[in-house]
Amino acid sequence: MKFGRSDLKAFTGATLPDLIDGGVRLLFVGINPGLRSVAVQGHFAPRGNRFYPALLRAGITDHLIDASDGLSGTDRAYLLGRGIGITSLVARATAGADELGPAELTQGARDLAGRVGRFRPRVVAILGVTAYRTAFGARHAVLGRQPADLEGAQVWVVPNPSGRNAHASRDALAAAYREAALAAGIPLTPVPRAESGATSDAGPAGPA
Repeated sequence: MKFGRSDLKAFTGATLPDLIDGGVRLLFVGINPGLRSVAVQGHFAPRGNRFYPALLRAGITDHLIDASDGLSGTDRAYLLGRGIGITSLVARATAGADELGPAELTQGARDLAGRVGRFRPRVVAILGVTAYRTAFGARHAVLGRQPADLEGAQVWVVPNPSGRNAHASRDALAAAYREAALAAGIPLTPVPRAESGATSDAGPAGPA
């Protein structure tokens, strides 16, 4: 699907349904949906976003998911069947996460607690330490497992997969996601040989 800048702007403020059910063990939490993701109704849709390549490299998935034109029903079922869910701190779509204010992120943390209490994942993996610090009032938080759980779930802060987060390599993303998956009890698949030897990353891209 092709969208011009003005086409995408029309999706500002729109929302994207969570990928979640009662079987989710590892819940990935993005900051908020990007315009492309809402336009095609697929989490982490921009081609330059490294979320799905990192899942593959980590052994969390056994194939590369392409959500650039939306997440297929087959891949939705596959992720849920693996115990993987996806949600966002803030529901409304923007061109960039920097358009969100502290109050929205703080409210997003409260809303997330409600979802976690309802669906009971083992691990909540929040994609971005800066957003986590603001949303949860943890100014000195660092990547990794956090000392405080959320509604009984372990909280892990992992690097954001956006191409704008260029200092985090795909290998670093995969290692962090793999650690969270192991904590959640997700059975991992062998990493494909072509992926295990690759080191390059996509160039800069827009938000999730």
